[in-house]
Amino acid sequence: MIVSIAYFILYFTLFVFLLCLLVLNRQHYATAPKELPRISILIAARNEAHTILRCLHALEQLDYPKDKVEVLIGDDASTDATRAVVDDFIRNKSNYTCITITQNIGKAKGKANVLAHLAKLATTDYFFYTDADIVVPPSWIKALLAAMRPEVGVVTGITTIEGNSFFAKLQAMDWLYALGMMQVISDLNKPVTTMGNNMLLRREAYEQVGGFEGIEFSITEDIAIFNQVLKRGWGFKNIYSPEVMALSTPAESFKAFLHQRKRWMRGSMHLPFYMAFILILHSAYYPVLLPFFAYTSVGVMFSIFLFKLFLQSVFLHICLRRLGHRVVLWMYPLFELYLIVSSVVLIFYFFLPLKMNWKGRKY
Repeated sequence: MIVSIAYFILYFTLFVFLLCLLVLNRQHYATAPKELPRISILIAARNEAHTILRCLHALEQLDYPKDKVEVLIGDDASTDATRAVVDDFIRNKSNYTCITITQNIGKAKGKANVLAHLAKLATTDYFFYTDADIVVPPSWIKALLAAMRPEVGVVTGITTIEGNSFFAKLQAMDWLYALGMMQVISDLNKPVTTMGNNMLLRREAYEQVGGFEGIEFSITEDIAIFNQVLKRGWGFKNIYSPEVMALSTPAESFKAFLHQRKRWMRGSMHLPFYMAFILILHSAYYPVLLPFFAYTSVGVMFSIFLFKLFLQSVFLHICLRRLGHRVVLWMYPLFELYLIVSSVVLIFYFFLPLKMNWKGRKY
């Protein structure tokens, strides 16, 4: 009983604190430098024939001089028509290059290996990373560059889900809620993580850590390179704004969703202790609440539940509004139900002795 009460006091105190940070401690960034530098966009593609064109068309719409952009695409031994689709698109586009990757470099494997190959081809000082199933906004390059300072080695934008299905909308809310939580910590100048589908790395910082081929292999290669860059003393910036909001395709099935989240959960093991503490505190809410029922009334439990739902909905509403998004009110309680079900299922799935399937490869 006492432990449960102490938990709820800590939980709600922290939640109110995070909500206040979200409202009051928002960082702003200047515009991109007047002298726009040449930049490289690196994309690893494996069996993406069905989606890579939407990514490439978005890159063609970037608000940035085309003569200052080189796009490097690595075909990671695709077994579909990815290479043919890319070759057809980039024909007569001199700033695009596509290569097929057949060998590993150093410690790198899979996606990290492709990106390691592409970095060796890059001829600029700024590496922009996105995925073959991502659509970036026209303002993407300038907005990320606006946060790049001499001491900064990595800048991260935000990504959410694009789709009209009910499940896709819940996934989008999930992404923006979790990233909002991370952003308020980042705005305190506390490092959290990065996202490899929406990331800018300074070449100097990348080379100092030895590139992807010089660090220990991880299935969450973006978090691995982020942590190594910070260990070398480089700073970071995370941006939560529509100017850097990339759109991803939703998980095609619930099984694909589970594989995706298991990979992320594996990556979360490398988060800083304070972020891990916040995540553990949040995930323990229902395991603490349900046994608490034995010591209290339905009314008290329901009040605790409503207070949590209220704080969570306000937090998410502010996150959505800052990005120009909105959802109908009844989506907020359904989002809570989604969190309950997905959290319980993922906890069990995470501990199953199954290898992770990523783009047809098992790790």
